[in-house]
Amino acid sequence: MKKKILTVTLLSSSSIASIHIINRLKNFLHTSKNLLSYSENQYYKWRFGNIRYNKKGKGTPLLFIHDLTSGSSSYEFHRLTDNLTDKHEVYTLDLLGYGLSEKPTITYTNNLFEQLVTDFTKNVIGKKTSVIATGYSVPFVIMACHNNLGFFDKMIFINPQSLYSQNQIPSNQLKFLKFIIETPILGTFIYNILNTKHSFEKTFKENYFYDKSKIKKKYILNYLEASQKSGYYAKYSFASFIAKYMNTNIIYALKDINNSMLIMGGKEKEDIETILENYSYYNNSIELEYIPETKHLPQLESPDKVLELIKIFL
Repeated sequence: MKKKILTVTLLSSSSIASIHIINRLKNFLHTSKNLLSYSENQYYKWRFGNIRYNKKGKGTPLLFIHDLTSGSSSYEFHRLTDNLTDKHEVYTLDLLGYGLSEKPTITYTNNLFEQLVTDFTKNVIGKKTSVIATGYSVPFVIMACHNNLGFFDKMIFINPQSLYSQNQIPSNQLKFLKFIIETPILGTFIYNILNTKHSFEKTFKENYFYDKSKIKKKYILNYLEASQKSGYYAKYSFASFIAKYMNTNIIYALKDINNSMLIMGGKEKEDIETILENYSYYNNSIELEYIPETKHLPQLESPDKVLELIKIFL
């Protein structure tokens, strides 16, 4: 009996050690190129962790806020920002838990990001700011705008999630999944399985781009690197995201704010017309624009058209 226990213990230890080595090797391979590192990078010392940001240009402030999906970072706007610096003081940041920003072992919520964008606007920008946000980040930008009158100017949103999906809350099954992913070695292994080069290629082809020929290898590699920066700490924002801790009901805030708002939708994105019309239903002052032959990331797939709409609106 003792021999059997010893054998099981040795096999288990060996398996855990092997998984740990695989996790470390994968992280090294996907971050060694430092694709996200720029000489212009600055850091804002926020109370929950250091926030990487970049500032360029002169004029009225404009803040870009990336999506909350795995691998997201300020990189998603790299084809836009340099073309706006002649009239705007352009800021891009990596949200807490993403890109090159710190990734603490906490539960990430909509309210947390609302506090971050509010504090960043007050303490770093220091002036009334227009905001451009993508996807799952739209809700906390709307809440920040609603709860902090006078700090935010015009709002531009790109492919926000549906108002229905924002109301979904963590179930017991999703809470358990979050717990598993946050475990030290096994959770990291699961996270790495779900965030491979192949998985990002598939996401770009099926969800992010309409024209697959426009997908560049560097897009995949930058998303992959962003998902691996800070090692196993990267999995905590991912766990909160898939468990729906970042969701919140924004309908009351959407009805109440009177800022100028433009929502862009990728014309080929599934159900996008219904999603955007629901926003317009609750606030009929919202302008809607559809970008042809694009899906979730028109700022990468069709940046010229996105820039044209931004400049007209601002």
